[in-house]
Amino acid sequence: MNTAKLHELDPQVCLTDVLERVASGGTKNHQLHELLAWNWKAARQRAAQAAA
Repeated sequence: MNTAKLHELDPQVCLTDVLERVASGGTKNHQLHELLAWNWKAARQRAAQAAA
């Protein structure tokens, strides 16, 4: 939670997304690094830029 705050993320949004991905199997064991706050934020920013 503190790492999310340090990266200026809403901890609830971040945690909810991460837990949904893990529970659904959407993120495999070898992809867990993608769920770290700084990688999660970067992926969100890339997605937002691609949508714009």
